[in-house]
Amino acid sequence: MNKVQGKTSRYFLAAMMCWVTPIAIAEEPSQGEQQAAPQHFAPQQNADSQALMEELVEQGVPQAWLEEALGQANYTQSVLDAMEGAAERRLKWHEYRAIFMTQQRIEEGVEFIDKHADALARAESTYGVPAEIITAIIGVETYYGRHKGQHRVLDSLATLAFLHPARGAFFRGELAAFLRIAYEQQVDPTGLRGSYAGAMGYPQFIPTSYQAYAVDFDDDGRRDLWENPVDAIGSVANYFAEHNWKPGADIYHQATGPDELSSELLQELSFNQTSPPAVSVAQLAEQGLTPEDSLDSELLVAPLALEFADGETHYRFGEYNFYVITRYNHSHLYAMAVAELAEEIAALHDKLHEDEA
Repeated sequence: MNKVQGKTSRYFLAAMMCWVTPIAIAEEPSQGEQQAAPQHFAPQQNADSQALMEELVEQGVPQAWLEEALGQANYTQSVLDAMEGAAERRLKWHEYRAIFMTQQRIEEGVEFIDKHADALARAESTYGVPAEIITAIIGVETYYGRHKGQHRVLDSLATLAFLHPARGAFFRGELAAFLRIAYEQQVDPTGLRGSYAGAMGYPQFIPTSYQAYAVDFDDDGRRDLWENPVDAIGSVANYFAEHNWKPGADIYHQATGPDELSSELLQELSFNQTSPPAVSVAQLAEQGLTPEDSLDSELLVAPLALEFADGETHYRFGEYNFYVITRYNHSHLYAMAVAELAEEIAALHDKLHEDEA
């Protein structure tokens, strides 16, 4: 059975969405590119920036501080380019899996668990999220804090907020949240770096998720996801709990099925969707898809069809916890990579500690 279990405990419910993308895909723009860019985000020269500043002033952020911050934001074309080429949208499962399922990442996941054993145990006890899931999220997002992103968050969010053709309104909200966070936590907004989409810190939270889910898990009076792995651990666990992670429940099950399904049937049965499980095991059985585990025929699952390097399609049934992982990144490939990495980390951790005993 493919499952990662956690201890049952209190957990919270929420409906807010987080959108994050693993980094290390886009490169930092060159200084020459920034200097040559035609766009300016200083409020005195940009009506959209001026309007945002006025809104934030009404919320208590000083105008002089905002003018200085927005005046230092740089247009970055590579950010717009990177938005069109996210790995989740262009890779097949075996290609995507190969990025994250490496022996080094698994071994360093075990090291992360050992190094932060107390914080991870407390997070599991408090929020019901297993240590290996928290670790796998941080491992996929930033390689355990090693690669937090090279883009200035201010540049990325200003570019996307004012110039993205489809999601400008979304990123305008993220830019506003980022400026509030920087001001309230008294950090230099020009010094914070992250992904091309403005995700930050160990867990790559976008600013609105930072506001909603970041916790001061070491009780030092500050929520710091940029440099504090303990706060990051608690915040990831809190995020999952708020999205109704089910402690102790399965994430997915291996399944068998026909060599090939028609595109019409794949669409009809909602394969590879990141919505709550809505197809029963019985419905899938009618199409020749059966789980390797014994499951209730009325159980609702999210059916998955994953293409491997040999060209074969392997089937899996995701349970509700699989859907919860997709709240962190709306991709079935992402959720499966996190689940598999968590399994491998947990297995190696148990093996090494059994050998020590």
